[in-house]
Amino acid sequence: MADHLSAFVARAIAQAGGAVPILFVSGAQGIGKSTALKRVIESAPHRIAGMSLDDFYLTRAERAQLSESVHPLSGTRGPPGTHDVALLGQTLDALRHGSEGVPVPVFDKRRDDRLPTEEWRALPARPDAILVEGWMMGVLADFASLETPPLNAVEATPGALAWRRWQEEQLAGPYAALWDMADAFCHLDAPGFDCVLRWRTEQEAQNQGIALVDLPEARKDWLRNFIAHYERLTRRMLNGGRRDGVVVKVSVDRRVMVES
Repeated sequence: MADHLSAFVARAIAQAGGAVPILFVSGAQGIGKSTALKRVIESAPHRIAGMSLDDFYLTRAERAQLSESVHPLSGTRGPPGTHDVALLGQTLDALRHGSEGVPVPVFDKRRDDRLPTEEWRALPARPDAILVEGWMMGVLADFASLETPPLNAVEATPGALAWRRWQEEQLAGPYAALWDMADAFCHLDAPGFDCVLRWRTEQEAQNQGIALVDLPEARKDWLRNFIAHYERLTRRMLNGGRRDGVVVKVSVDRRVMVES
């Protein structure tokens, strides 16, 4: 996967004519985006500024406000509307056109909150390319989907239609403007949504440094509920509801099958 991503980045740099290309990489949870990005940065002969959409989650306090103003489901990080899209846009502009180090936020998932600004990391301005990975990079709004029934128990939560509508509004507004900043997209495609829970569960066990069989059932239940927040848009992306780009199809064991 990293080799295909490296080739994608190299092509973009070659086609940029000296400009700094902004490249967005999508892929379902647990597919290996972060690992591939790290390998690309470490092995590339170019200077690549790598970031994750996860770095730009709203703070816990900001999401608590959304829970009150939109719907309680809005407090869960990940879906559209839970990122500081304006800050990400400003960061991309600074990386592309600035002359000094650019601060990038750091989000602590264990604390479910953004770290203080003094703990942010710095990236050098004007790298050869800027690479941002995230599960939903390039997904399109679809207001017609609001007419369809809930896909899972999370969407069946009382009042959840307001949460779904809010997501579509976010996708049609600030996220669409963010997608417009990209020079190219690369989509890492899972075989289907069914393998996402398996991947995310394996990732959770790895993060905790334990065997998969030792992951507590309570944590597995939490993961099932968490993944359900992402199901509709993950399926939408796999069905083509996204910005055009290079498509890399990945097998259940995360091996690249084909690129188009």
